[in-house]
Amino acid sequence: MTVKTRSYIYQHGTLGGLMQDLMDGTEKIGTLSNYGDFGLGTLEGSNGEVIFLDGVIYHADENGDINRLTGDELTPYAAVTNFESDEQFSLTDVSDELVKAAILEKISHNLFAAVKIEGIFKHMHVRVAPKQVKPYPRFVEIARNQPEFEADDISGTIVGFFTPGLFHGAAAAGFHLHFISDDRKFGGHVLDFELAEGKADLMELAEFRQHFPTENADYLENEIKLDEIAKDIEEAE
Repeated sequence: MTVKTRSYIYQHGTLGGLMQDLMDGTEKIGTLSNYGDFGLGTLEGSNGEVIFLDGVIYHADENGDINRLTGDELTPYAAVTNFESDEQFSLTDVSDELVKAAILEKISHNLFAAVKIEGIFKHMHVRVAPKQVKPYPRFVEIARNQPEFEADDISGTIVGFFTPGLFHGAAAAGFHLHFISDDRKFGGHVLDFELAEGKADLMELAEFRQHFPTENADYLENEIKLDEIAKDIEEAE
């Protein structure tokens, strides 16, 4: 796979910060659209799951509802890219583990990669983080009590990224995937799935552009506990 020299993932905030309760909204979610049309994230207070797809920003909330965002909503963490497929392959009657294994055979494990999977899913299992208010808990505590939703025979798109282990903490090492149905009525953070028929598109990325919440005192003054957040990400994601 040839990596486009100017391709990049742009990220505001870090998943590690979110894990450690840094959930204040520190950037308008619409600002991310200046850097990409494809991606994922959450809103202030770890409110739900955000999906960027074809330049439109969607939000799955804890009640299972999907809405389009205006762009003025605040986010503590989101990541996007301008998606252009470098490689596509078909998939039939496969589990999420087999899909991930197939992708890992095609990408470098030392590069970020954007992952798009479209098709008809025999089963889709997602979770949606419920909105929190200050004082924020650690994210792993939220994840232990988050609402989960399941659907059968549903068509839609998985949007997400593969992160190299070297960058675990800034993002989640391995796969971080969100889903939205074609009818825009079902979605969330992917836990597992079975794909009946579909296709995967992959895009390896040449750059990782990290934007920090430079005006947020909690972020600037907080002591990030790396050993704890690594464990929390593994459990929560």
